[in-house]
Amino acid sequence: MGGLRELAASFVAPCPSGVAVRTRLKQLTPADETVLALVGAHLGALASRDLRVRCAEGLEHSAETWAARKRGLTPVSSSRWAGSLTKATPDQWALARRGQLAHVQSLEAGIRTIAHRLSLPVGAKGSKHAPGGYRSRREWHAKARCLHVLEDRLERERADHEAGVVHVVRGGKRLARTRHHLADAGLTASDWRRRWEAERWFLQADGESGKRFGNETIRASPDGEVSIKLPAPLTDLANAPHGRYVLACRVGFAHRGQEWADRVAANRAVAYRIHYDVDRGRWYLTASWQIPVVQAVSIAATLAHGVIGVDMNADHLAAWRLDVHGNPTGPPRRFFYDLTGSADHRDAQVRHALTRLLNWARTCGVQAIAVEDLDFGAEKTREKHGLRKRFRQLISGMPTGRLRARLTSMADQTGITIIAVDPAYTSRWGAQHWQKALTHKNRKTTRHDAAAVAIGRRALGHPIRRRTAPPRAHQRDVHGHRTVQADRRAPGREGPRPPVPGPRTRSVPPDRGANAGNQNAQHRSGRSAEHESWQQDSLPLSL
Repeated sequence: MGGLRELAASFVAPCPSGVAVRTRLKQLTPADETVLALVGAHLGALASRDLRVRCAEGLEHSAETWAARKRGLTPVSSSRWAGSLTKATPDQWALARRGQLAHVQSLEAGIRTIAHRLSLPVGAKGSKHAPGGYRSRREWHAKARCLHVLEDRLERERADHEAGVVHVVRGGKRLARTRHHLADAGLTASDWRRRWEAERWFLQADGESGKRFGNETIRASPDGEVSIKLPAPLTDLANAPHGRYVLACRVGFAHRGQEWADRVAANRAVAYRIHYDVDRGRWYLTASWQIPVVQAVSIAATLAHGVIGVDMNADHLAAWRLDVHGNPTGPPRRFFYDLTGSADHRDAQVRHALTRLLNWARTCGVQAIAVEDLDFGAEKTREKHGLRKRFRQLISGMPTGRLRARLTSMADQTGITIIAVDPAYTSRWGAQHWQKALTHKNRKTTRHDAAAVAIGRRALGHPIRRRTAPPRAHQRDVHGHRTVQADRRAPGREGPRPPVPGPRTRSVPPDRGANAGNQNAQHRSGRSAEHESWQQDSLPLSL
């Protein structure tokens, strides 16, 4: 047990702080689509220019430089559009900055691992916690050259990070690189150009409480009318007063529609984003707003009706319901999904699996779901797992962070609390203590089902061990105390056991049950009832 790491305490996953709902802009006229494309292209060019200025500032950004950028954008757009542009630019710079720091940390981890493996003899075997040496002299030489490349790259990244220099591509680096591999992507030059332009458009505006319908730039009324404040160079396209353009369609939100309507009617802030899906040829409107932070309830209150332990795997969620004592009740449940294909398909598969999980939890009356606090960010490198390519692909395809975030947001409306537990040894100890015990001729318990039980017991505060290990010969004198028993400082731990009514052994007749607990009343060898004046004492052991 000395090699096991210390387990982190379980905690309640924080509730979401915002809401985003999306709907389709249906029945748009060709004029509407033309206006949206012109406005998006014009504002996108301004956003690119503002991002270039912000990246050039580096760490010298201040309120004065932000005000100067906004004053420069106002004449060619509007005051509100300039505010939206100058607010989105720092967010994009900060995102690139966090990604740069993560890349530096990844390079440092890779360099440490390679340096450790190079220091070992060729062919040295690794341990459970550290990889061994490289298999051949040729691989050792290749990794030595790779180490120098990574060190040079790390030096450049550190210098950029210290200077505040980030490298950002509006539209995405992946799509920019796809331009050089159109045949592999199955795209033509015109198809790629449409994607590239649509990704670089800018049609989003933050809300403002107290203004009409919560947003003056992109406005959606309670009856579904959508209008846009046109930039200054495009005001001749307006079809409504005050330089606004009203779309011909009407919108409504199927999810949280009433909540959105209440906010709009009360003139509370709502942010909107309009984007174009090139593959489907459709326009969408996304509304988002902040929600008040709910005070997190205690773990003890959420576990009053038991918990559902969930073990995430590459193709399914293994779940099992546990009562408050940590005992599995009912059969295990498995919620399958397919994580192949596009990102939208994978996201939809995760949503459907989580929806079935939450519906089952509400049917059971459970108010808590326990999941592992997984993070495979530092576990995907080839240096850590060697040539286990399939395993690296497996953990890379598991959306651990996104699954917990989406589960938390979906469970917020159902009154179910998500508890994150330490993932250490859940699969190993679950299989050791629960897989065989829960398997019978009508049910085959998998290792993942047993891990779900271990996760649930850890959330409840119980040990994963199913029962106390049986005592061995002279355990207290030779082997020490049992593995699970009261602490030596616990009051009454050395006291007598509580009396058990009825006979203590099967050999006692039913009519002797009253004297079963009184050993002095029974004439047995060595009892105090036999120590009369005529009885000879035992010989001393020293003779």
